[in-house]
Amino acid sequence: MNIKQFIIMWVRRFRTMVRYRLLVLTSIPIFITLLALIALTMYWTVTYTWQNALKNVRADLAVAHHSMELLQREQRMQLTSLASSYDFQHRLRTDEANLSDWVNEQSASYGLDFIVLHPASALGEFSKANRRLLLKGEEQTFFQVLDRSALERLNRDLPVYAHIPLLNENSIETRGLVSRSLLPIFNKQGDLQWIVDGGMLLNNSTLLVDRIRDLVYASNTLPDGSIGTVTLFMDDLRVSTNVPLDSESLNGRAIGTRVSDEVKQAVLEQGEHWVNRAYVYDDWYVSAYEPLHDHNNNVIGMLYTGYLEWPMIKVYLTNIVELGIGIVIVLFLSGLIVYRGSKDLFLPIEKIHQVAKAVQLGLERRIGDLGLSQDHELQILGEQFDSMLDQLKNRNEEIQQASIELEDKVAKRTQSLHEKTEELEQHIKLLNQARSRLVTSEKLAALGELTAGIAHEINNPTAVILGNVELLQFELEGDAERVKDELVAIHEQIDRIRNITRSLLQYSRQGGVQDEVTWHHLNPLVEESLTLVRTGTKKQDLFIEKDLNARCSVEVNRHQLLQVLVNLQMNGVHAMDDKGLLRVATEDWLDEDQQAIGAVVHITDHGCGIAEENLDRIFDPFYTTRRSGTGLGLSVSQGIVSQSGGEITVESKLGVGTTFSVYLPMKALNGPDAMDENLIESQA
Repeated sequence: MNIKQFIIMWVRRFRTMVRYRLLVLTSIPIFITLLALIALTMYWTVTYTWQNALKNVRADLAVAHHSMELLQREQRMQLTSLASSYDFQHRLRTDEANLSDWVNEQSASYGLDFIVLHPASALGEFSKANRRLLLKGEEQTFFQVLDRSALERLNRDLPVYAHIPLLNENSIETRGLVSRSLLPIFNKQGDLQWIVDGGMLLNNSTLLVDRIRDLVYASNTLPDGSIGTVTLFMDDLRVSTNVPLDSESLNGRAIGTRVSDEVKQAVLEQGEHWVNRAYVYDDWYVSAYEPLHDHNNNVIGMLYTGYLEWPMIKVYLTNIVELGIGIVIVLFLSGLIVYRGSKDLFLPIEKIHQVAKAVQLGLERRIGDLGLSQDHELQILGEQFDSMLDQLKNRNEEIQQASIELEDKVAKRTQSLHEKTEELEQHIKLLNQARSRLVTSEKLAALGELTAGIAHEINNPTAVILGNVELLQFELEGDAERVKDELVAIHEQIDRIRNITRSLLQYSRQGGVQDEVTWHHLNPLVEESLTLVRTGTKKQDLFIEKDLNARCSVEVNRHQLLQVLVNLQMNGVHAMDDKGLLRVATEDWLDEDQQAIGAVVHITDHGCGIAEENLDRIFDPFYTTRRSGTGLGLSVSQGIVSQSGGEITVESKLGVGTTFSVYLPMKALNGPDAMDENLIESQA
């Protein structure tokens, strides 16, 4: 039998024999699971593990940064110890001439590369930022790049230690990256006397980067074969590092090499942190870079931490291969078990499957006799399945009939309940409106009667006072000039009393109609009210802005509406102390279907605003926060607008301003009684 015949035979078996089909069907989910697990593992490796690696190297960089800060703090403390020592203080008092030479000799004793004592006269040699902090008496530590001459002024040996041969460039870097601390010393009079200047040269400081590396990458924290590295850069040049020249043999140090252009642009030119994989000299590392700044906040170098990438990837690939082998073994064993167990089960199962598919398609099929003994589990299962199909058929018929009847009942009940609910909500709404208007009407009637009586009682003695004052003026003739100011004050107070009584009478008559209610376009009335307000306020720093967009006409009492608009506008002017911007806008009043049902006037000031606790009281009669106010203006205005079926709303923010909105319907009501009658009719 050749290979072609063997393949044809097995294809025929898979097509005709259920056991092989069952084997394939059971193996496919396991195979798919295998692929899914491998894909998920790859995803976790590439995504989560890589992100975790970046987080780790970012944390390593933070530890290295903190280590540098600790070293600089230790450096500054060494200078503080020197300045506080007995020898320094004794020489400062007794041998000040030789103090500078003695300080220069103490650098080795305090673990620093240089210590220089500058007199206060040398303050101009430092930058503006350094001078400001020194004069304020503040210590400072910073990184700085110094040329050869500057290094030699600090210590004549520093230029030699700073030399770095540049690999592949045939040149030498003579500048030096230093960590420098300045400590001001003042005399008894509080004047700056000396400046202690000390620090470390970071060029070729292998002990420093090794110390930081041992702190960041402790033993057994990296995969086998990986190495942790730390580097200090001056600009893009490695001046101190433990990155090897050969990552396989771990020989040499890559001092005098440069960083990649991509990292240079991101860190040195843009001042950003870099956390990603990067090619470090001769191999790929999981790397993190951060900029180093000098005392003027200029980027002068970088701090780097990172570790080899390949050992980490090697561990992950090994895990994936091991997982794949395990899943393949499970797949093989599962297929073998399925194949061995399918011999006695494939025929009954195939028939049951065919009947189930036919029933699913809506056909009337039953399993019947499977050719097995009556005690066989599959035969019992087939009989129970047939019985279940019969019961299911009967239940479905009963459920369909009951469902039809239930749907009819639910629809009828739902419709009835919906209608009753809407009717009840409408009645409650109308009842609340009628109750509110009835209470308001009773309150206004009682207050109107009271205020009318008070006004008439005040008018009578006021008239007598006014008559007697005028008689006195007539009798005194020329002598009246001596008491002219007092007479003028009396007239002003009498006018004020008349204004108050006029407001009281108008409040008591607000239920009546003084002018004919006619159709008016709202915008001309607003223009007329603004003219009255401009005439009544002569302030030059009061500005009025108008935005009149209403197109709908309304049925109103012209004089009463003018009174309402002028009152609200003057209230806004007074709230702003007669200066600022008063904005008046009109627009159509639209219902839920965007149909015009009237017009709206918005009057906005930028004054002191109204406290939230006072918003509910401003329309109450006699309530006012102004010393010269009567407290009737807003109450009368609310009554006038309510008579026409409209309303006044207010929005205010304390210290920002207030907006009054007057809503006027197209068709005005005749008064509160007519409104109540309409409510009663709508309820009926």
